[in-house]
Amino acid sequence: MQPTDRHDPPVDDEHRDTSSNSNTSGARGPRMKPGERRVHILQTLAAMLEAPKSEKITTAALAARLGVSEAALYRHFASKAQMFEGLIEFIEQSIFGLINQIVSKEPNGVLQARSIALMLLNFAAKNPGMTRVLTGEALVGEHERLAERVSQMLERVEASLKQCLRLGLMDVNTQAGNAAVPLPADYDPAVRASLLVSYIIGRWHRFARSGFSRTPGEHAEAQLLLILQ
Repeated sequence: MQPTDRHDPPVDDEHRDTSSNSNTSGARGPRMKPGERRVHILQTLAAMLEAPKSEKITTAALAARLGVSEAALYRHFASKAQMFEGLIEFIEQSIFGLINQIVSKEPNGVLQARSIALMLLNFAAKNPGMTRVLTGEALVGEHERLAERVSQMLERVEASLKQCLRLGLMDVNTQAGNAAVPLPADYDPAVRASLLVSYIIGRWHRFARSGFSRTPGEHAEAQLLLILQ
């Protein structure tokens, strides 16, 4: 995870929780560089979201996991909502960076959409804690702007998929029977893109509800073939 702000100061020793695991020799570990503590907080929050049993995460629990005081957390984030915004920003940067890579490497629009869908399923499998952010489960009871931002991100994903499928349809129309991926005559890119996003979100929800035991990519290849063609 890359830092979202490289100018945050490290946690002061006066804010470190010394109630346990104290070093009797008085030696202190190396301080994190500016911005690294912020990233570490976000990584720890994401890791806590990976617990199979979904429980609301408090700043007290997060501070305890990090071994610092709650006051130390608020030196890097004004609120817990801002911490979740940091996670959402990381998700956005990761997903759209990968989408851009896929589009630049794959010339066929339908295959672009297929690769994007598989990437989104794999992203969830590799980042189960962030899956709970994408589904909104981790945002229940938090500031409403967080859910709105996730919704906006998914709308951008759908717009990207729609553009890919429009490109695929254009290829079919211009290449007649020689298109790499044939499509039916009544093919509607907007309908297919909407269905594809609904499928992906459904897979994310099933993954989270199963305690991360049922992988999002299960039978995905065959199912995507039905959705896209």
